[in-house]
Amino acid sequence: MKQRIGTFALVFGIVAVLLGAVWVAPSWAIPIPTVQIGLEDTDAPDKVSSALQIMILLTVLTLAPSILIMTTSFSRIIIVLSFLRQAMGTQQTPPTQILIGLALFLTLFVMNPVWTQVNESALQPYLEEKISQAEALQIASIPIKKFMMGQTREKDLALFLNMHEGEPPPEKVEDVAITSIVPAFIISELKTAFQIGFLIYIPFLILDMVVASILLSMGMMMLPPVLISLPFKLMLFVMVDGWYLTVGSLMKSFG
Repeated sequence: MKQRIGTFALVFGIVAVLLGAVWVAPSWAIPIPTVQIGLEDTDAPDKVSSALQIMILLTVLTLAPSILIMTTSFSRIIIVLSFLRQAMGTQQTPPTQILIGLALFLTLFVMNPVWTQVNESALQPYLEEKISQAEALQIASIPIKKFMMGQTREKDLALFLNMHEGEPPPEKVEDVAITSIVPAFIISELKTAFQIGFLIYIPFLILDMVVASILLSMGMMMLPPVLISLPFKLMLFVMVDGWYLTVGSLMKSFG
């Protein structure tokens, strides 16, 4: 015990000597870098332009998930898969992470031709410095606009185009503003997803009604019909190869 106390005292003494030396002679201390953040005035337009570009880039990266969801097929796919899980009554099976992952990979499959066209016509020429950044953005928006226009109802698009009073109606897809296509595309996707979800709900709803009527006729009013119908729903879904039919119908709906 005395040996441990002596060792501790020796170590404490060495540390105290070192701290005293640093306090007495600051030149011996290890220099610690300082970080300063501030705003300075500048007269160079290049610096202002670079700062604004960085700020815009960070803003776009922050909104990237929303852009991915709202301008691709992701929203329709994830809504239909959510309707399917609710119709089956399996609570959290499949888990939300699996549904989101499946929706992302199905989105990659659907959007692959569009993104390939964007890469070949806009991104690669821009990286090779054949076109400017503004030209690359304009060229890249055309395939995305065509995809959204193909899935957007004319009624929804006309709703937002008519709100721009005093502007002539666009003659080509390139002339339609992205601010008008995106909300119209989202509304059309929501309607299509709810229509598919309604069709998915019908067979499971009929099965629930049959089970509920059987339990009521047997006098089992306290037994939840959903608890009894769940195994039959799973059996029906597996027998008809439900995942194949659901995913296949989803992919064909983007044709």
